[in-house]
Amino acid sequence: MSLVSRRAVLGALATTPFWSMSSVWAQSGALKISHQFPGGTISEGDFRDRLTRMFAEEVGKRTKGSLKFEIYPGSSLMKTNSQFSALRKGALDFSLVPLNYAGGEVPEVNIGLMPGLVTSYEQGAAWKNAEVGKELSRILLEKGVIIVSWIWQAGGVASRTKPIIDPSDVKGLKVRGGSREMDLILKEAGAAVVTLPSNEIYAAMQTGAMDAAMTSSTSLISFRLEEVSKSLTSGRDKAYWYMLEPLMISKATYDRLSKEQQAAVMAVGADMEKFAENAARLDDSGVAAVYQKAGAKVVDLNAATVKKWQDIARNTAWKDYAAKNDNCAKLLKLAEKLL
Repeated sequence: MSLVSRRAVLGALATTPFWSMSSVWAQSGALKISHQFPGGTISEGDFRDRLTRMFAEEVGKRTKGSLKFEIYPGSSLMKTNSQFSALRKGALDFSLVPLNYAGGEVPEVNIGLMPGLVTSYEQGAAWKNAEVGKELSRILLEKGVIIVSWIWQAGGVASRTKPIIDPSDVKGLKVRGGSREMDLILKEAGAAVVTLPSNEIYAAMQTGAMDAAMTSSTSLISFRLEEVSKSLTSGRDKAYWYMLEPLMISKATYDRLSKEQQAAVMAVGADMEKFAENAARLDDSGVAAVYQKAGAKVVDLNAATVKKWQDIARNTAWKDYAAKNDNCAKLLKLAEKLL
């Protein structure tokens, strides 16, 4: 390479913004998958990490090695709350992250953790091919993001003190709800809201900065919250919130793939959904055993209690969300059709 051409290349690289470098990675087949959960192996550990590894391996097989992946667990590549924005800009290829984490940037996605709106795994799974799922996919596509795997998880509550069953139980406590909508319900019930991603819950509970935390069954296990909890409200039978935590690809990355690669990514993503549902259900049951072994009191919810939370949600979170914009109002109406 001549001195002139070498300088031209180096100059171009020096002025290339970080986000556009992902196109180089995509062309070489090394796509980056980021998530906030503890890392493991393809057969052991947090099922969300396992899912990304299974996905990467299977896509690699189906594309005969033309696509390769690098997986970054534990927010080791970038901060948790930066991942959705990075997807939109093309600075990140894939992310598995709670969709509602991006609610400050795209208010429509807060429907991904709307208390009382999804009440079973079957109902959540129906979203993908229903009107609400198609509308949500349209909105995300406009924002530069595509859902590859629709993953739902039931939620529970870890508490440093008493069990959190009825809404009145949170009065006077510092509680992490996990979404703006859950926070609205907690405030209505008299709690002080704490806002942080699930991978920061342990430290907050350990120091007493937070009394209780609502998060998925898998996170209740993976982040070892039983070590700082005296009670658990499980989601193994009934739950008043289910969280949409999809595996997503940047549209910028997707558009750079060949038609065959795109088809492989989406087909394998769909195949992962059954694994995710089965694993989530197992964790809903398994979390109780983990906390009981640690000496925590474990309680379950009944239909009457779930309805109490849902009634508050209708009058606070649902109304607030619908008032955000026309898209939000439409999404809520479409989701209610599946109730």
